[in-house]
Amino acid sequence: MEPASPSNQAGIERLLIVRLSAMGDIIHALPAATVLRQAFPEATIGWVIEERWAELLCTLPTARSGPRSAQRPLADRIHTVNLKPWRHSLYSFQTWEQIAAAISEIRGVHYQVAVDFQGAARSALLARWSGARTIYGAVHPRENIAGMFYSRRIPTRGQHVVEHALSLAEAVIGQGATAPEVQFPCDDAAERECERKLAELDARHFALLNPGAGWGAKQWPAERYGAIAKALAKDGVKPLVNFGPGEEELARQVEAASRKAATPIACSLTQLISLTRRAGMFIGGDTGPLHLAAALGVPVVGIYGPTNPARNGPFGTRSVVLRSSSSVTSHARVAQPEEGLLEIMPEQVIAAARELLGGRRG
Repeated sequence: MEPASPSNQAGIERLLIVRLSAMGDIIHALPAATVLRQAFPEATIGWVIEERWAELLCTLPTARSGPRSAQRPLADRIHTVNLKPWRHSLYSFQTWEQIAAAISEIRGVHYQVAVDFQGAARSALLARWSGARTIYGAVHPRENIAGMFYSRRIPTRGQHVVEHALSLAEAVIGQGATAPEVQFPCDDAAERECERKLAELDARHFALLNPGAGWGAKQWPAERYGAIAKALAKDGVKPLVNFGPGEEELARQVEAASRKAATPIACSLTQLISLTRRAGMFIGGDTGPLHLAAALGVPVVGIYGPTNPARNGPFGTRSVVLRSSSSVTSHARVAQPEEGLLEIMPEQVIAAARELLGGRRG
């Protein structure tokens, strides 16, 4: 194993990033990936990512490889995998054909260096299968077994996961770095459609509310989002409710609780990026859309329960994070909202929103 100390990798021509999922975690890796791009502007940078999140790197149907553009600003090659369906059909010949094709595509680029920003066994294994001679990973990865596949184990600094990822990037480039501005894919058609939709809704000044969450313990009640929406509407701010697949009923509950002040809006990832860019504020829990808003510089009111905002809070934007002192950090996937989360009242969120809006009404 090579030593863990950082070294100058000025000769890198082909570098692979492995960060498979999920939305917020991929966004947290983007500042570090941008540091790598800035350090190696002429290098071929590839990214292995789950298919469902590829729009965070590339608008559709833009080609997944070739010259970079506004539609694919960061990665030269995007390698997509579908690990969840593969796991569910491991005995299928078609699954193994797809796995073999994916690995062959990655190995065909002949990457010199791979950086595993995920720290899971599956991501570390993909980094090893890439054929890269040097593989960077955290000295204390999320899953201990992942460390077996690294040739360089890097101590991470700071509390936030963005800082942890930056530690790996610093080791690759051989010097310190600060979080740069992140460039997301931009599609002209999506931008025009977003403008059309906002004009149709008469939503020149709007806030995005996101009631959904990865699991029940992080999900603040829908009726409380409805109360927030009514207050925002009275202040002259249009409340739009973002919802994803399977969250239609949740969005309807917020709309009903707001007495129609809130308007549900469903988007693809590309459209959500366009919409979030224009938002005056984002209000929600520890979810991917919150971290997208933060990365785009949108002011955020974060409603936190079982997850620690010091590690997973909004990064790099003006924000107010609300969390009860009784909340206990846990990633247990329970269905019911965490008790501390329920101690946060709508009045607190409304006050935080008005604070970020500068106390202005209308």
